Amino acid sequence: MVTEVAFNNGSQGTTLINMEVNVYDSINAAPVYGDPELQGSTLAPVIVVYSDDQSVRAAVTAALGKQLPGETRGHKVVDFATADALRLYLTEKRKVDLFILDGEAVPEGGLGLAHALKDELVGCPPIMVIIQRPQDSWLAKWSGAEAVISHPIDPFTLGSKVAELLK
Repeated sequence: MVTEVAFNNGSQGTTLINMEVNVYDSINAAPVYGDPELQGSTLAPVIVVYSDDQSVRAAVTAALGKQLPGETRGHKVVDFATADALRLYLTEKRKVDLFILDGEAVPEGGLGLAHALKDELVGCPPIMVIIQRPQDSWLAKWSGAEAVISHPIDPFTLGSKVAELLK
C-alpha cells in the first residue's frame, strides 16, 4: 500500500512524500491499533520490519511464516522501506510488539534507528537488528537491541529468536 503524506516545511511550502507500507496478516485478523493497553495483550503480536531493501523485508516476512515456534495465535508483520514511514506509523500510536531493523539500511541504518527508538519511546518494545558483518556486533550492543542476527537470514534462527523476544 502506498500512502501519500504531506509535510509542511514552513516558508519552503509543502512536501509530498509517497511511502510504501505493507501489512501482512498471518491470521487474517482485523487491524490492530496501538493503544498502550494493548501491548502484551492476547491479540496477535505485531512485528515491524524496517529495511530499504525489499528483498530483505521479503526474506524476513517469509522466514517468520504464518506461525512462530510455540505461537498459538499467529502474528502480523508490518514492513517499512523508510525510517520516516516507520516514525509516522508510530505517531499514530499503533500496536508494536517487536521491531526487526536492518543495520545495512540506507540512508538511515537500523542500528542508529534502534538507538533512537530506545531513547524516544517510553516502554520501547524489544528490538532485533540484522547485521552484515560480525564486527558490527558492538554497534548492535550500543544500539540497545535485545537480539542480533546476521545476513543471510536463517529462518530457524530468526523464528526462535523472535519467539523468545515475544514471550
